[in-house]
Amino acid sequence: MIEIDGSFGSGGGQILRTACALAAITKKPCHIFNIRVKRPKPGLMPQHLFGLQALAQICKARLEGDELESKEIKFYPGEIYKDRITINIPTAGSITLILQALIPPALFVPSITKISFNGGATDTFFSPTIDYFRYVFLKIIEIMGAKVKINVSRRGYYPEGEAKMEAEVFPSELKNLNLLKRGAFKKITAISGASTSLRNKKVAERQLAGVREVLGKFKLPTEEKIEYFDVCCPGSQICLIAEFENTTIGTDNLGRLNKRAEDIGKEAALELLKEQKSGTCLDKYLADQILPYLALLPGKSQVACSEITKHSRTNIWVIEKFLDGEFEIENSLISWSPKKI
Repeated sequence: MIEIDGSFGSGGGQILRTACALAAITKKPCHIFNIRVKRPKPGLMPQHLFGLQALAQICKARLEGDELESKEIKFYPGEIYKDRITINIPTAGSITLILQALIPPALFVPSITKISFNGGATDTFFSPTIDYFRYVFLKIIEIMGAKVKINVSRRGYYPEGEAKMEAEVFPSELKNLNLLKRGAFKKITAISGASTSLRNKKVAERQLAGVREVLGKFKLPTEEKIEYFDVCCPGSQICLIAEFENTTIGTDNLGRLNKRAEDIGKEAALELLKEQKSGTCLDKYLADQILPYLALLPGKSQVACSEITKHSRTNIWVIEKFLDGEFEIENSLISWSPKKI
Protein backbone atom coordinates (compact mmCIF):
# COMPACT_ATOMS: atom_id res chain seq x y z
CA MET A 1 0.00 0.00 0.00
CA ILE A 2 1.51 3.31 -1.08
CA GLU A 3 0.95 5.99 1.57
CA ILE A 4 0.42 9.55 0.32
CA ASP A 5 -0.02 12.68 2.39
CA GLY A 6 -2.55 14.74 0.45
CA SER A 7 -1.39 17.96 2.12
CA PHE A 8 2.10 17.75 0.57
CA GLY A 9 3.24 20.53 -1.73
CA SER A 10 0.37 22.19 -3.55
CA GLY A 11 -1.96 19.93 -1.54
CA GLY A 12 -4.78 19.91 -4.07
CA GLY A 13 -6.87 17.49 -6.06
CA GLN A 14 -4.04 16.87 -8.49
CA ILE A 15 -2.46 14.53 -5.93
CA LEU A 16 -5.61 12.40 -6.02
CA ARG A 17 -5.84 12.37 -9.81
CA THR A 18 -2.22 11.45 -10.41
CA ALA A 19 -1.95 8.88 -7.62
CA CYS A 20 -5.11 6.96 -8.46
CA ALA A 21 -4.47 7.06 -12.22
CA LEU A 22 -1.01 5.57 -11.69
CA ALA A 23 -2.38 3.08 -9.14
CA ALA A 24 -4.79 1.87 -11.82
CA ILE A 25 -1.95 1.44 -14.33
CA THR A 26 0.63 -0.15 -11.98
CA LYS A 27 -1.91 -2.17 -9.93
CA LYS A 28 -0.44 -0.71 -6.75
CA PRO A 29 -3.07 0.19 -4.12
CA CYS A 30 -2.77 3.56 -2.44
CA HIS A 31 -3.96 5.27 0.72
CA ILE A 32 -4.34 9.05 0.48
CA PHE A 33 -4.96 11.03 3.67
CA ASN A 34 -5.15 14.74 4.57
CA ILE A 35 -6.97 15.32 1.29
CA ARG A 36 -7.09 19.05 0.51
CA VAL A 37 -6.94 19.87 4.23
CA LYS A 38 -5.46 23.33 3.58
CA ARG A 39 -8.23 24.36 1.19
CA PRO A 40 -11.17 26.59 2.25
CA LYS A 41 -13.43 23.59 1.60
CA PRO A 42 -11.26 20.56 2.53
CA GLY A 43 -11.81 16.97 1.47
CA LEU A 44 -13.38 15.59 -1.68
CA MET A 45 -15.43 18.00 -3.76
CA PRO A 46 -17.84 16.72 -6.46
CA GLN A 47 -15.31 16.68 -9.32
CA HIS A 48 -12.84 14.70 -7.17
CA LEU A 49 -15.49 12.24 -6.03
CA PHE A 50 -16.99 11.62 -9.47
CA GLY A 51 -13.54 11.30 -11.04
CA LEU A 52 -12.43 8.69 -8.49
CA GLN A 53 -15.64 6.71 -8.88
CA ALA A 54 -15.32 6.75 -12.69
CA LEU A 55 -11.69 5.64 -12.45
CA ALA A 56 -12.77 2.79 -10.17
CA GLN A 57 -15.23 1.73 -12.88
CA ILE A 58 -12.53 1.61 -15.56
CA CYS A 59 -10.17 -0.63 -13.59
CA LYS A 60 -12.71 -2.50 -11.43
CA ALA A 61 -11.21 -0.98 -8.30
CA ARG A 62 -12.42 -1.13 -4.74
CA LEU A 63 -12.71 2.38 -3.38
CA GLU A 64 -13.06 3.25 0.29
CA GLY A 65 -13.89 6.68 1.68
CA ASP A 66 -15.58 7.94 -1.49
CA GLU A 67 -17.90 10.48 0.11
CA LEU A 68 -18.20 14.24 -0.25
CA GLU A 69 -15.76 16.08 2.05
CA SER A 70 -13.94 12.84 2.87
CA LYS A 71 -10.29 13.56 3.76
CA GLU A 72 -9.07 9.98 3.33
CA ILE A 73 -9.51 7.34 0.64
CA LYS A 74 -8.12 3.91 -0.15
CA PHE A 75 -7.94 2.81 -3.77
CA TYR A 76 -7.45 -0.89 -4.59
CA PRO A 77 -7.12 -1.25 -8.38
CA GLY A 78 -8.32 -4.29 -10.25
CA GLU A 79 -7.82 -5.16 -13.90
CA ILE A 80 -8.38 -2.37 -16.42
CA TYR A 81 -11.34 -3.69 -18.31
CA LYS A 82 -14.31 -1.37 -18.83
CA ASP A 83 -14.40 0.45 -22.17
CA ARG A 84 -17.62 2.42 -21.76
CA ILE A 85 -18.63 4.51 -18.78
CA THR A 86 -21.14 7.28 -18.14
CA ILE A 87 -20.46 9.96 -15.53
CA ASN A 88 -23.43 11.88 -14.16
CA ILE A 89 -22.42 15.15 -12.50
CA PRO A 90 -25.22 17.12 -10.81
CA THR A 91 -22.94 20.13 -10.17
CA ALA A 92 -20.59 22.34 -12.20
CA GLY A 93 -17.66 20.02 -11.43
CA SER A 94 -14.81 20.29 -13.92
CA ILE A 95 -14.95 17.73 -16.73
CA THR A 96 -11.36 18.43 -17.81
CA LEU A 97 -10.02 17.67 -14.32
CA ILE A 98 -11.90 14.37 -14.29
CA LEU A 99 -10.42 13.50 -17.68
CA GLN A 100 -6.92 14.13 -16.31
CA ALA A 101 -7.44 11.09 -14.08
CA LEU A 102 -9.18 8.88 -16.64
CA ILE A 103 -7.12 9.26 -19.80
CA PRO A 104 -3.78 7.73 -18.63
CA PRO A 105 -5.23 4.32 -17.61
CA ALA A 106 -7.71 4.32 -20.52
CA LEU A 107 -4.77 4.42 -22.95
CA PHE A 108 -3.93 0.88 -21.78
CA VAL A 109 -7.41 -0.58 -22.32
CA PRO A 110 -7.23 -2.90 -25.39
CA SER A 111 -10.29 -1.32 -27.03
CA ILE A 112 -11.55 2.25 -27.46
CA THR A 113 -12.76 3.66 -24.15
CA LYS A 114 -15.85 5.86 -24.45
CA ILE A 115 -16.47 8.23 -21.56
CA SER A 116 -19.80 10.07 -21.59
CA PHE A 117 -20.56 13.07 -19.36
CA ASN A 118 -24.04 14.14 -18.36
CA GLY A 119 -23.69 17.34 -16.36
CA GLY A 120 -20.59 19.09 -15.10
CA ALA A 121 -18.81 22.08 -16.60
CA THR A 122 -16.64 22.20 -19.72
CA ASP A 123 -15.48 25.69 -18.71
CA THR A 124 -15.11 26.52 -15.03
CA PHE A 125 -12.66 28.10 -12.64
CA PHE A 126 -9.38 26.55 -11.44
CA SER A 127 -9.25 24.07 -14.33
CA PRO A 128 -8.39 24.05 -18.04
CA THR A 129 -11.19 25.09 -20.39
CA ILE A 130 -12.28 22.41 -22.82
CA ASP A 131 -10.71 24.36 -25.70
CA TYR A 132 -7.32 24.50 -23.97
CA PHE A 133 -7.68 20.82 -23.13
CA ARG A 134 -8.35 19.64 -26.68
CA TYR A 135 -6.27 22.14 -28.68
CA VAL A 136 -3.19 22.40 -26.43
CA PHE A 137 -2.98 19.51 -23.95
CA LEU A 138 -4.19 16.79 -26.34
CA LYS A 139 -1.88 18.09 -29.08
CA ILE A 140 1.14 17.54 -26.85
CA ILE A 141 0.25 14.05 -25.68
CA GLU A 142 -0.52 13.22 -29.32
CA ILE A 143 3.19 13.78 -30.02
CA MET A 144 3.83 10.96 -27.53
CA GLY A 145 1.46 8.65 -29.40
CA ALA A 146 -1.72 9.15 -27.35
CA LYS A 147 -4.96 9.48 -29.29
CA VAL A 148 -8.04 11.07 -27.74
CA LYS A 149 -11.14 12.54 -29.40
CA ILE A 150 -13.51 15.03 -27.77
CA ASN A 151 -17.08 15.70 -28.89
CA VAL A 152 -18.94 18.49 -27.07
CA SER A 153 -22.71 18.41 -27.51
CA ARG A 154 -23.44 21.14 -24.97
CA ARG A 155 -21.16 23.46 -23.04
CA GLY A 156 -21.50 23.89 -19.32
CA TYR A 157 -20.49 26.96 -17.30
CA TYR A 158 -20.31 27.64 -13.58
CA PRO A 159 -22.52 27.55 -11.51
CA GLU A 160 -25.11 25.34 -13.28
CA GLY A 161 -22.96 23.03 -15.39
CA GLU A 162 -25.26 20.62 -17.24
CA ALA A 163 -22.75 19.99 -20.04
CA LYS A 164 -23.03 17.03 -22.35
CA MET A 165 -19.96 15.57 -24.08
CA GLU A 166 -18.05 12.42 -24.87
CA ALA A 167 -14.39 11.51 -24.91
CA GLU A 168 -12.95 8.58 -26.85
CA VAL A 169 -9.59 7.27 -25.69
CA PHE A 170 -7.85 4.95 -28.14
CA PRO A 171 -5.41 2.15 -27.22
CA SER A 172 -2.03 3.82 -27.65
CA GLU A 173 1.62 2.87 -27.72
CA LEU A 174 3.51 5.74 -26.16
CA LYS A 175 6.88 6.89 -27.47
CA ASN A 176 9.66 9.00 -25.99
CA LEU A 177 9.44 12.77 -26.05
CA ASN A 178 12.30 15.22 -26.43
CA LEU A 179 10.72 18.63 -26.71
CA LEU A 180 13.51 21.15 -26.44
CA LYS A 181 13.01 23.56 -29.34
CA ARG A 182 9.79 25.11 -30.54
CA GLY A 183 10.73 25.37 -34.18
CA ALA A 184 9.23 27.95 -36.50
CA PHE A 185 6.18 29.93 -35.39
CA LYS A 186 3.04 29.17 -37.42
CA LYS A 187 0.00 31.06 -36.14
CA ILE A 188 -2.22 32.01 -33.23
CA THR A 189 -5.80 30.80 -33.05
CA ALA A 190 -8.14 32.84 -30.83
CA ILE A 191 -11.40 31.10 -29.87
CA SER A 192 -13.89 33.32 -28.07
CA GLY A 193 -17.24 31.96 -26.90
CA ALA A 194 -20.19 32.90 -24.73
CA SER A 195 -23.74 31.89 -23.89
CA THR A 196 -26.47 33.07 -26.27
CA SER A 197 -27.84 35.22 -23.43
CA LEU A 198 -24.74 37.43 -23.88
CA ARG A 199 -24.97 37.74 -27.66
CA ASN A 200 -26.67 41.15 -27.58
CA LYS A 201 -23.82 42.46 -25.43
CA LYS A 202 -21.35 41.09 -28.02
CA VAL A 203 -19.30 39.49 -25.24
CA ALA A 204 -17.41 37.05 -27.51
CA GLU A 205 -16.53 39.85 -29.95
CA ARG A 206 -15.41 42.16 -27.13
CA GLN A 207 -13.15 39.48 -25.65
CA LEU A 208 -11.42 39.28 -29.04
CA ALA A 209 -11.15 43.05 -29.14
CA GLY A 210 -9.18 42.88 -25.90
CA VAL A 211 -6.86 40.30 -27.47
CA ARG A 212 -6.30 42.52 -30.51
CA GLU A 213 -5.46 45.46 -28.29
CA VAL A 214 -2.53 43.50 -26.84
CA LEU A 215 -1.38 41.35 -29.77
CA GLY A 216 -2.33 43.57 -32.70
CA LYS A 217 0.86 45.63 -32.68
CA PHE A 218 2.93 42.47 -33.25
CA LYS A 219 1.09 41.70 -36.51
CA LEU A 220 1.21 37.94 -35.94
CA PRO A 221 -0.80 35.64 -38.23
CA THR A 222 -4.00 35.10 -36.25
CA GLU A 223 -7.22 33.23 -36.87
CA GLU A 224 -10.30 34.25 -34.89
CA LYS A 225 -13.35 32.20 -34.07
CA ILE A 226 -16.52 33.48 -32.40
CA GLU A 227 -19.06 31.06 -30.91
CA TYR A 228 -22.33 31.39 -28.98
CA PHE A 229 -23.85 28.45 -27.15
CA ASP A 230 -27.27 27.45 -25.87
CA VAL A 231 -26.42 26.66 -22.25
CA CYS A 232 -28.11 26.62 -18.85
CA CYS A 233 -26.52 29.74 -17.37
CA PRO A 234 -24.60 32.80 -18.58
CA GLY A 235 -20.87 32.44 -19.13
CA SER A 236 -17.99 33.07 -21.49
CA GLN A 237 -14.50 31.83 -22.21
CA ILE A 238 -11.54 32.61 -24.43
CA CYS A 239 -8.61 30.41 -25.46
CA LEU A 240 -5.46 31.48 -27.31
CA ILE A 241 -3.44 28.77 -29.06
CA ALA A 242 0.03 29.45 -30.42
CA GLU A 243 1.24 26.80 -32.87
CA PHE A 244 4.90 26.16 -33.61
CA GLU A 245 6.65 23.62 -35.77
CA ASN A 246 7.31 21.26 -32.84
CA THR A 247 4.87 22.30 -30.11
CA THR A 248 1.73 24.17 -29.07
CA ILE A 249 1.35 26.56 -26.15
CA GLY A 250 -1.78 28.30 -24.93
CA THR A 251 -3.64 30.37 -22.39
CA ASP A 252 -7.29 30.68 -21.47
CA ASN A 253 -9.59 32.80 -19.34
CA LEU A 254 -13.20 32.89 -18.16
CA GLY A 255 -15.71 35.70 -18.02
CA ARG A 256 -16.54 37.09 -14.58
CA LEU A 257 -19.30 39.20 -13.14
CA ASN A 258 -18.45 42.91 -13.00
CA LYS A 259 -15.44 42.48 -15.27
CA ARG A 260 -15.32 43.88 -18.79
CA ALA A 261 -15.19 41.30 -21.58
CA GLU A 262 -12.33 43.28 -23.16
CA ASP A 263 -10.27 42.80 -19.99
CA ILE A 264 -10.84 39.03 -20.09
CA GLY A 265 -9.29 38.97 -23.57
CA LYS A 266 -6.44 41.27 -22.54
CA GLU A 267 -5.48 39.05 -19.61
CA ALA A 268 -5.32 35.95 -21.82
CA ALA A 269 -3.23 37.81 -24.41
CA LEU A 270 -0.78 39.19 -21.85
CA GLU A 271 -0.32 35.71 -20.40
CA LEU A 272 0.35 34.34 -23.89
CA LEU A 273 2.97 37.04 -24.50
CA LYS A 274 4.68 36.05 -21.25
CA GLU A 275 4.75 32.40 -22.34
CA GLN A 276 5.95 33.41 -25.80
CA LYS A 277 8.90 35.35 -24.36
CA SER A 278 10.07 32.32 -22.37
CA GLY A 279 11.10 30.63 -25.61
CA THR A 280 10.31 27.19 -24.15
CA CYS A 281 8.09 24.39 -25.47
CA LEU A 282 5.46 24.01 -22.73
CA ASP A 283 3.50 26.68 -20.91
CA LYS A 284 3.58 26.54 -17.12
CA TYR A 285 0.11 25.04 -16.81
CA LEU A 286 0.73 22.27 -19.29
CA ALA A 287 4.05 21.21 -17.77
CA ASP A 288 2.59 19.57 -14.66
CA GLN A 289 -0.29 18.00 -16.65
CA ILE A 290 1.95 15.91 -18.89
CA LEU A 291 4.42 14.70 -16.25
CA PRO A 292 2.57 11.38 -15.65
CA TYR A 293 2.76 10.69 -19.39
CA LEU A 294 6.52 11.36 -19.46
CA ALA A 295 6.97 8.81 -16.68
CA LEU A 296 5.02 6.18 -18.64
CA LEU A 297 7.29 6.48 -21.68
CA PRO A 298 9.71 3.62 -22.41
CA GLY A 299 12.92 5.66 -22.30
CA LYS A 300 14.47 8.93 -21.22
CA SER A 301 12.43 11.98 -22.13
CA GLN A 302 12.83 15.70 -21.55
CA VAL A 303 10.81 18.86 -22.02
CA ALA A 304 11.58 22.57 -21.76
CA CYS A 305 8.99 24.44 -19.66
CA SER A 306 8.42 28.13 -19.09
CA GLU A 307 8.18 27.66 -15.32
CA ILE A 308 8.59 24.81 -12.83
CA THR A 309 5.56 25.39 -10.62
CA LYS A 310 4.70 24.04 -7.19
CA HIS A 311 2.08 21.87 -8.93
CA SER A 312 4.84 20.34 -11.10
CA ARG A 313 7.07 19.58 -8.12
CA THR A 314 4.14 18.02 -6.26
CA ASN A 315 3.24 15.86 -9.25
CA ILE A 316 6.84 14.68 -9.49
CA TRP A 317 6.77 13.66 -5.82
CA VAL A 318 3.63 11.57 -6.40
CA ILE A 319 4.79 9.96 -9.66
CA GLU A 320 8.10 8.76 -8.23
CA LYS A 321 6.18 6.79 -5.58
CA PHE A 322 4.59 4.60 -8.26
CA LEU A 323 7.06 4.31 -11.14
CA ASP A 324 10.67 3.14 -11.25
CA GLY A 325 12.62 6.15 -12.37
CA GLU A 326 13.42 9.69 -11.43
CA PHE A 327 12.91 13.24 -12.60
CA GLU A 328 15.64 15.83 -12.83
CA ILE A 329 15.09 19.57 -12.99
CA GLU A 330 17.73 21.88 -14.42
CA ASN A 331 16.66 25.47 -15.00
CA SER A 332 13.62 25.16 -17.28
CA LEU A 333 14.31 21.55 -18.30
CA ILE A 334 12.49 18.56 -16.81
CA SER A 335 13.94 15.12 -17.59
CA TRP A 336 12.61 11.65 -16.80
CA SER A 337 14.85 8.59 -16.72
CA PRO A 338 13.47 5.08 -16.11
CA LYS A 339 15.60 2.92 -13.86
CA LYS A 340 17.57 0.28 -15.71
CA ILE A 341 16.65 -3.29 -14.80
